Amino acid sequence: MTYDEIVSLLGQENEHLFTHESKTISKDMLHHPGPNVIDDQFVNSNRSPQVLRSLASLYNHGRLAGTGFLSILPIDQGIEHTGGASFAPNPIYFDPENIIKLAIEGGCNGVATTFGNLALMSRKYAHKIPFVVKINHNELLTYPTKYNQIMFGSIREAWELGATAVGATIYFGSEESSRQIIEVAEAFEEAHSLGMATILWCYTRNSAFKKDGTDYHVAADLTGQANHLGVTIQADVIKQKLPENNGGFAAVNFSKHTPAMYDQLASDHPIDLCRYQVANCYMGRIGLINSGGASGGASDKADAIKTAVINKRAGGNGLILGRKAFQRPFAEGVDILHGVQNVYLEDKITLA
Repeated sequence: MTYDEIVSLLGQENEHLFTHESKTISKDMLHHPGPNVIDDQFVNSNRSPQVLRSLASLYNHGRLAGTGFLSILPIDQGIEHTGGASFAPNPIYFDPENIIKLAIEGGCNGVATTFGNLALMSRKYAHKIPFVVKINHNELLTYPTKYNQIMFGSIREAWELGATAVGATIYFGSEESSRQIIEVAEAFEEAHSLGMATILWCYTRNSAFKKDGTDYHVAADLTGQANHLGVTIQADVIKQKLPENNGGFAAVNFSKHTPAMYDQLASDHPIDLCRYQVANCYMGRIGLINSGGASGGASDKADAIKTAVINKRAGGNGLILGRKAFQRPFAEGVDILHGVQNVYLEDKITLA
């Protein structure tokens, strides 16, 4: 996919996304993704040589190898959203080998999925593509439904099956968040001690975050603060939903906030909202990858490309896209993954 094809695919949003120049947080303040991302962002850290090697394995695999950007295929929805609901559009992904095949054919830097999936395929594929083991989940078989991330295995297990990295979710703002922060912080410490990298799904979760008909779970201020907590427990990469609004702290009337957060550090432009997320990841020292979101049908490719453009121009490090790829025929899933990667390979798409 060429630059002109990317521009054409986005249609009327071209000028809004491609000509925007951020007047909030200057791009000169950011630590930019690039070929030397490990040396630039981690060489002075406490990460061991083994962790640096694992990070290099992630950043130097697939079609984006050596660019400083990441394209990761995440498929843990069999637990998070039930297997039947997730795989009904494409039942081949009940078989974990097809998950890994999609990541490989799709040119991804790594594949993020469950203990069971990766353990079953370990000897055949752990040396062929970096494994990211998702160590905790919110299961949906308990009734009534509860929203609580619980551990599904040990860090040692992940290491023994050949994982390059571990991934975990924290529901920041939830009743169980304090326990999750402690659990994940301890797990990440152990993962680093064994030489694995760490990726944190920094999601907000509280019914009070929906106020007067607006859902602030994806507000820039709330998600930005979740990111800031995530990097504090030494996540090497932050996964976050793309912001859709702002002003969550003010609307819900809690925590600490200041008008400057909304009129100086951000605007209502999607690139500026995402840049606020990047800023909360130590100004880009820790890479921000945004999630691809749910499958919406015919618009999936354009929606994924748009998210990638916003993330890249904001200063992010890539996309972690699952449902838009695996809930479609295999070849179409590969095409969407390649389309997203082409955004990060395109030199004409620059920081705003």
